[in-house]
Amino acid sequence: MWLITLADLALLLVGFFVLLQANHHLDPRRLANGMREGFGASDQPVSAPTPPAMPIAANALGGFAPGSAALPAAPDALVGWAREAARDPRVALTVTGGTDGTPADVDPSTGSAAVLAADRARAVAAALGQVAPGRILVATTNRPGQRRVTVTLAFAGEGNAR
Repeated sequence: MWLITLADLALLLVGFFVLLQANHHLDPRRLANGMREGFGASDQPVSAPTPPAMPIAANALGGFAPGSAALPAAPDALVGWAREAARDPRVALTVTGGTDGTPADVDPSTGSAAVLAADRARAVAAALGQVAPGRILVATTNRPGQRRVTVTLAFAGEGNAR
């Protein structure tokens, strides 16, 4: 059984060499790109993924009513903190909404805690929108905790300075 498999591999290798010899007049880069494309790969170089931003400080707005995304109080202190932190163009803000995990703390129309957490985060992000436009990321957490939104200040790198 393994001899048949080995013979099949040898024939494939011989076929590959015949293909190369038959097309020796072609540009090797075009031939390689054609083979790469045939297997669904791109001829563009793959770039390394961007490392996540390094968290530096955090602040939170708590006291949300169960099942509600309405801001419990004016976020003036949070906006002031974010405005001071966002003076540095190398920082980014992550606004993470959360729920307490109880059956009462869910979105009233969908029954989803994740949707309610996202709505809470969006409400706070809207208040912070003028502080750091284009540098705010909205996220949710699926761990039960407190009914709050956490704003994390992170160093996003020197390349983000404007």
